[in-house]
Amino acid sequence: MRRIFHIDLDAFFVAVERALDPSLEGKPVVVGGLPGSRGVVACASYEARPYGLRAGMPQARAYRLCPHAVFLPGRFHKYQEVSSQFMEILGRYSPFLEPLGLDEAFMDMTGFESLYGSMSEVARQIKATVRKELRIVASIGIASSKVTAKVASDYGKPDGLVEVPPGQDAAFLAPLPLRKLPGAGEKTGQVLQKLGIGTIGQLAQVPPTTLRRLFGAYGDLLHLWATGQDSSPVSPLPAPKSISRETTFPEDTRDLNFLLATIRYLGERVGAELRSEGKKARCVMVKVRYADFRTITRHHTLKEPACHDQAIFQAGAALLGKALEERREKVRLVGIGVADLVEATQQLSLWEGQARRLERLCQAVDKVREKYGFTALQTGRTLALGQLFPQDRRGYVLKTSCLSR
Repeated sequence: MRRIFHIDLDAFFVAVERALDPSLEGKPVVVGGLPGSRGVVACASYEARPYGLRAGMPQARAYRLCPHAVFLPGRFHKYQEVSSQFMEILGRYSPFLEPLGLDEAFMDMTGFESLYGSMSEVARQIKATVRKELRIVASIGIASSKVTAKVASDYGKPDGLVEVPPGQDAAFLAPLPLRKLPGAGEKTGQVLQKLGIGTIGQLAQVPPTTLRRLFGAYGDLLHLWATGQDSSPVSPLPAPKSISRETTFPEDTRDLNFLLATIRYLGERVGAELRSEGKKARCVMVKVRYADFRTITRHHTLKEPACHDQAIFQAGAALLGKALEERREKVRLVGIGVADLVEATQQLSLWEGQARRLERLCQAVDKVREKYGFTALQTGRTLALGQLFPQDRRGYVLKTSCLSR
């Protein structure tokens, strides 16, 4: 019988901020933006949640509900650093590790009893190691399937350790409300609630043919998960298929120079990561959210795969120009990304082309930025952003979301 762990760091962004500033302990803390900002809550501490605060809530509403909370803009580079340390700790216990974002992962611990003893004992060791080295609390669920392990870790939060005995996955899930089952989102839940289905156990009793008629092939998965059946392996995530950066502006704008400067800066961040992973991109995409919240995404396929900043910016600027022509609304958010990634190999040539020269130039700039900070070298276009945004060694401090993949 398989033994699958799901390890989840409790209120991760807040936990990192508290590790950096212990005075935040015990206080309601919100990460995602300052009061009055245009952002949304990225993470709310457990002390803030009784007031109704949750991830995805607009900052303005969060402040109305809990004005005495400590609001922080977020430091994504710190979260990335701690996440890398967290994954390194887990890798000490099992090579079968599947990260899920920054703060959670699956581990396959099947057969490791001879090394560590009981599964609950090794889970306690992992929790203790994470707390000692990172000063962060982890919750762990143990079960025979990935889906049940994930539900179990959430069931025990915060600072939980829940082990579902082998063969008892379905019995553990049965009394839980339907919303606890991964994949049973709001729309799916609404359909099932109309049929009088409110628990996972009730869902498990629905014939698969009925679920298939309601949800197509997805209905088969719902039935399997509701009965605790999930044979999917724990495996490392594949290389990213896309890389993107986006940010929300403090005020809606149609200032073309400002929008182009932002696209250029975000594109340079995308290009730097693209090169660090040894990839080139065939496609550039731009995302625009207007003041009325309508959001569009436009794509452009490059003639040749590229990884230098100029190719990304030129395609992005053209896509942005078309988006602004389509609608006269002011812009709330912009983003730029690359997709259809390929290995950064090249055909040998007697002459070095312009694209290769630009790539080498960008690689040289990357080395300088790694040593002295991202804004140590800038184009004239992005230099103007220094008058609008604070900066640290990693670059301009925009919204946390601008650094999300």
